[in-house]
Amino acid sequence: MSQDRHGHAEAPHDIAEDVKILHSMGYAQELLRRMNGFSNFAISFSIICILAGGITSFQLAFSSVGGAGIGIGWPVGCLFALIVALAMAQIASAYPTAGGLYHWGSILGGRFWGWATAWFNLLGLLFVVASVNVGTYTLFVNGLGPLFGIDPATLTITHQVIGISLITLTQALFNHLGIRATTLLTDFSGYLIFAVAIILTIAMLAVAPGPIELGRLFTFVNNTGDPGGGVIPEARGSIFVAFLLGLLLPIYTVTGFDASAHTSEETVNAARNVPRGMLQSVIWSGIFGYVMICSFVLAMPDPTAGAAQGANVFYWLMDAVMPGWLKTLLFIGIVLANYLCALAGLTSTSRMTFAFARDGGLPFSSALRSVSPRYRTPAVAIWTTAVLSVLVTLYTPAFATLATACAVFLYISYAMPIAAGIAAHGKGWTRFGPFSLGAAFKPVAALAVIGTIILFWIGIQPPNDKVLIITIAMVVVLGIFWVALENRRFQGPPVGEAIRRRQAEIIAAEQAVGEEAGAAVGEVSQA
Repeated sequence: MSQDRHGHAEAPHDIAEDVKILHSMGYAQELLRRMNGFSNFAISFSIICILAGGITSFQLAFSSVGGAGIGIGWPVGCLFALIVALAMAQIASAYPTAGGLYHWGSILGGRFWGWATAWFNLLGLLFVVASVNVGTYTLFVNGLGPLFGIDPATLTITHQVIGISLITLTQALFNHLGIRATTLLTDFSGYLIFAVAIILTIAMLAVAPGPIELGRLFTFVNNTGDPGGGVIPEARGSIFVAFLLGLLLPIYTVTGFDASAHTSEETVNAARNVPRGMLQSVIWSGIFGYVMICSFVLAMPDPTAGAAQGANVFYWLMDAVMPGWLKTLLFIGIVLANYLCALAGLTSTSRMTFAFARDGGLPFSSALRSVSPRYRTPAVAIWTTAVLSVLVTLYTPAFATLATACAVFLYISYAMPIAAGIAAHGKGWTRFGPFSLGAAFKPVAALAVIGTIILFWIGIQPPNDKVLIITIAMVVVLGIFWVALENRRFQGPPVGEAIRRRQAEIIAAEQAVGEEAGAAVGEVSQA
């Protein structure tokens, strides 16, 4: 019996079973399979990172309807995320492959559906890395910059691009060096997020001026327009519409949990550990994130003055209530957690790129699908997605737009295979994995799709108009490319006879990276 990171006994698992499942889907074990259940949970938990979205996008809810945007809005948004994760978990258990959503969409909905899913997911993941690194840079220059003589007011977009480029460079290097290095960092990130969130929450409640007023968390105040510092630039007459706009805080924060699926081919006992990792990351992020951001509202000296700070509300709050030495220590932990969040995001993005290229879905697929024999990582995919994530920030350096685009595109890519699963369930899709919702799948999946449609409407409201432009442009370009070229060229994941024809390629690919059945099985005791 081996033990997980919490000391609980785990049943021994033969990695050869995971490899057999992967071979049955027509793919070689090129990546190093060494992640245990906790590591799979940790990579999604690290990408969700309540110290990232919960802090950098706090104003999206507080500047919409005040405390109720936190006290009521966060649970509503997290419930939606959990519904989506439940539906995804069943599909992930049945098809545990890297780039899972693309694979799921293709098998359940056909070649075009899977191809389009891949592009939405890939763009969403690029926005994840871009938005979190913008947040990391912003947190550093505002929270720690003055300690190094940096005046945030003097910095320009050029400084931001250089800073983000340096941050992304180091994240790509860690990813290049192998899943062992990445796993160590994301495992550490999981513990760091818990620790810093707990300390930050306790500190906020301890230094809160005056008595704790729980009523703030359920009080609706229309902060759209000037009262909210212009975060939502147009004043909204409807408090319900304002509330919906504030849901971008929890929905943006609790996203990226598809990372558990993207690292399926590096996870031991993936059919069980992947769905478990997705669900646990959403649940624990929802609980700890709720307590943490509620403490922000309760610690505010004046909620009206706080809302007027707009995007600077967290920095204003830290300056107003936190002792200087503690504020510095907390900002160090928060910046590091954000850095590791984007690092995990780059891992997920590179695996999606690798998986899509493996089936010829991208330009220069032969290069993007290559795996380093030394490090067993998709090196070209890692560096390519790192460069693209920096370029994304040149189009829209504004954090709010990047965050919204991230949430919209990722949840669209989540909803597409889920919608296909509704139609295929019990018909074309009859082979399920160990995690199954049974008869509950269809109603859960339907709620996930309806919620995503509502999210899209929320995500294209001002000041995020560019998200609509990107979406329309993407749909048009994808349609043209599919009709003109990809419909004839792109074959999608292997099925039937194509899987049998790939067996010789699978053997050659595994030999090229030094994969041996005996070595793979022996790895489990160290995972």
